[in-house]
Amino acid sequence: MRALTVRPGVADSLALVEVPEPEPREGAILVDAVAVGLCGTDWEIVRGGYGEAPSGSDRLIIGHENLGRVAQAPPDSGFAAGDLVVAVVRRPDPAPCPACRVGEWDMCFNGRYTEHGIRGLSGFARPRWRADPDALIRLDPALAETGVLMEPTSIVAKAWEQVDRIGRRAYWEPAVAAVTGAGPVGLLAALLGTQRGLQVHVYDVTTTGPKPDLVAGLGATFHGQSLPDSGVKPDIVLECTGAASAVLDALGSAAGMVCLMGVAPVGAPVPVDVGRLSRDAVLGNHVVFGTVSANRRHFDAAGRALAAADPGWLRELITRRAPLARYGEALRRTPTDVKVVLDL
Repeated sequence: MRALTVRPGVADSLALVEVPEPEPREGAILVDAVAVGLCGTDWEIVRGGYGEAPSGSDRLIIGHENLGRVAQAPPDSGFAAGDLVVAVVRRPDPAPCPACRVGEWDMCFNGRYTEHGIRGLSGFARPRWRADPDALIRLDPALAETGVLMEPTSIVAKAWEQVDRIGRRAYWEPAVAAVTGAGPVGLLAALLGTQRGLQVHVYDVTTTGPKPDLVAGLGATFHGQSLPDSGVKPDIVLECTGAASAVLDALGSAAGMVCLMGVAPVGAPVPVDVGRLSRDAVLGNHVVFGTVSANRRHFDAAGRALAAADPGWLRELITRRAPLARYGEALRRTPTDVKVVLDL
């Protein structure tokens, strides 16, 4: 079978190559791939920014946002042929560290975790793959078209879980949330915010195309201006761009809690009044935290959030689909892209 692969660290090495069928040691359950979502991480890997091939291989099969259907499963696995499934992306380290030992591999202490399609494990941009039962989540059959959104939804489910946990340190009743960035992660963060009954404001520099309508479809408010210029005073900010200016806007918003979800580039000097940021955080009892990846609990929460969402809205979030053979077309970004998906 053919899979979409790169030579990690080598720019523009992306190619469809013949690979062996997945071996039983990769997992007891054989899955037919349905779809793979593309995100910024994939683009960075294709550009040679990072990525790590499995041991003994010089190529990495990419694709971590996955959706599949069980082809074969052992009788005692809890799964059956035809089940719609998503695989958890990050797997615990072999030691394991204390966090991985209790299922919190997204918070791995020693950094020896692996990630499908990113670090040390083959990804899902191939016709078939394998997984063990503890790494699979069964989806509602109604998500056959949109279940590929599970992995990015798990990331924001974790963010909101941490917001809730931190908020319980003291009396706190948030009413207004701001989300910077109307990409897939930002829009899914807004979805979960509206599901919590919050008044949600979404900020993005792109004011044309589907993004404003997708925000309006959630009952949220779209802003084509910066957070400070909008005059909104949020209780929570979820920063989903990684852009230095947006990060500074979030930190300077005087929100009670700021969650940083976008991975910012390093090396660009930006003038910052650290004293003011520190003073506001201390005097306001503010919290700033970063979050990445997800464990099984967050995938379960993501499944519930997607099942409760408007199916039409989820379909509109996926703005382009392409077969695996046309991967080059799928990876060429266009102004109207939100989520691009490879159909397998």
